[in-house]
Amino acid sequence: MSQKFIVETSARHVHVSQEALEVLFGAGATLTHKKDLSQPGQYACEERVTIVGPKKELPNVSILGPVRPATQVELSATDARSIGIDAPIRESGDVAASGACKIVGPKGEVEISEGVIVAKRHIHLTPADAEELNVKDKDIVWVKVQTPERSAILGDVVVRVSDKFARAMHIDTDESNAIGAPRNLEGEIVTL
Repeated sequence: MSQKFIVETSARHVHVSQEALEVLFGAGATLTHKKDLSQPGQYACEERVTIVGPKKELPNVSILGPVRPATQVELSATDARSIGIDAPIRESGDVAASGACKIVGPKGEVEISEGVIVAKRHIHLTPADAEELNVKDKDIVWVKVQTPERSAILGDVVVRVSDKFARAMHIDTDESNAIGAPRNLEGEIVTL
């Protein structure tokens, strides 16, 4: 089996709680499935929102489903700076003392006092994948990517292991642009 895995670009997006969804889109609102994502059960939604920071706003930001226990906004560092939000680099779900913003939908708006992060680059693996690649959950690794003009070795990549995952690495749009990432980019863990 290959030691490689797909490297995907994760664009700005929002995860919403059911409570926030209903404030933004109206009582009884549900998410409308647009397309499946690489991780099982995860999908892009038709619903879009505007993220408002102290300087300006980002319109037309995608919501990813399904609903979550807490609302969270994931931006690139460039996005966060451009709208005036101090967003720390964190793993998804680690939002304590993170950035604040307003989220605006067609029926209402939600203010979050924390929950805006720049997602730490990470690899999703099943337990079998992790065993094959000789890593475990929460390991920090280096990943080599080869692109036509900007090959790189990316450090500080967190390994996330669950039987609910599919083998894929996620980087944000800043990282993707920095390496000139093409579609179907692959990475492999390397030892330095």
